[in-house]
Amino acid sequence: MLRYLLHKTGYALLTLFGVITVIFFLFNVLPGDPARMMLDQNENSEQLALVKKKYGFDKPIATQYLYYLNDLSPISFHSKNSDDYTFLSEGKYNALPLFSVGNSEVVLKTPYLRESFQKSGKKVTQVIGDTLPNTVILAIFAIVIAIMIGIVLGIVSAVYKDSWLDRLIALVSTLGMSVPSFFSAILFAWFFGFLLHRYTHLNMTGSLYEVDDFGNGTYIQWKNIILPAVVLGIRPLGVVIQLMRNSLLEVMSQDYIRTARAKGLSELQVIKRHALKNALNPVVTAVSGWFASMLAGAVFVEYIFGWNGLGKEIVDALNTLDLPVIMGAVLVIATTFVVINILVDLIYAYLDPKIKLQ
Repeated sequence: MLRYLLHKTGYALLTLFGVITVIFFLFNVLPGDPARMMLDQNENSEQLALVKKKYGFDKPIATQYLYYLNDLSPISFHSKNSDDYTFLSEGKYNALPLFSVGNSEVVLKTPYLRESFQKSGKKVTQVIGDTLPNTVILAIFAIVIAIMIGIVLGIVSAVYKDSWLDRLIALVSTLGMSVPSFFSAILFAWFFGFLLHRYTHLNMTGSLYEVDDFGNGTYIQWKNIILPAVVLGIRPLGVVIQLMRNSLLEVMSQDYIRTARAKGLSELQVIKRHALKNALNPVVTAVSGWFASMLAGAVFVEYIFGWNGLGKEIVDALNTLDLPVIMGAVLVIATTFVVINILVDLIYAYLDPKIKLQ
């Protein structure tokens, strides 16, 4: 187990290193001056020079890349004569000094994703921290809807194979996988939030937290999560249905299932005690992948429904070329993918003892 975790951790770090490298050079070859973006229309030559010096924009691209890696690394090096040492003394890095090497100090810190260009020097970690929980909550609700309904419909479809009910479920799942999320979002918002508003009492737009009209702060509006969660869960729902049906049909043809039937167990007992656990393996893989994808795929859904999550923040950052926010969001999503893949392998081993962690 330990060897496996070390192997996976090393692989994850290499993957993240590749992602960091790609997004850094991708966004740093875009047209535009980051220093001018930060100062907006209020810059002068002196301010421009100060900002470029502070953030290293006046240095060669290779040096900027090394600085970026140093910012992201939990263990980083900082020269006591450089401007980034000022960041340590001001507490912007949340760093814990470890030891000194010559004129440099080695510190332990949280990854520093730098500051937003458009939010008056607000840290990217704070921007993501304010929006990511809303996206995670939305993704959890969506995946729960997909799992609960998808597994049940998949079992029903397998039990009543080739019947009209099986064909109807297959049609629904195919439509769910083929219809783009942004189109479903517009359709659901218009139909349930506008045409049927008097019956559903659902809003076309709205986030988890809303401001009280009487100045009593904010409050949670749970009904606003219904439409975006359903829309976000439609595509994984279709995948879960098909995977559950096909996997269960394959498992039900195995010898040990025939033995269980010969012992006099009912079809429900056979499925519940013997077939379901083994049939869940491909579903677990699909669900885990979809959960990570939702953090990226929620962009259009959140934007259309006005859900203040990471997806909507990414759209706003793209519109304003707020590169640190975009890069930070991509790194968070990539890290989520990597962590979930490791967890999936562990769950796989639990569900199927024949699978060994190596």
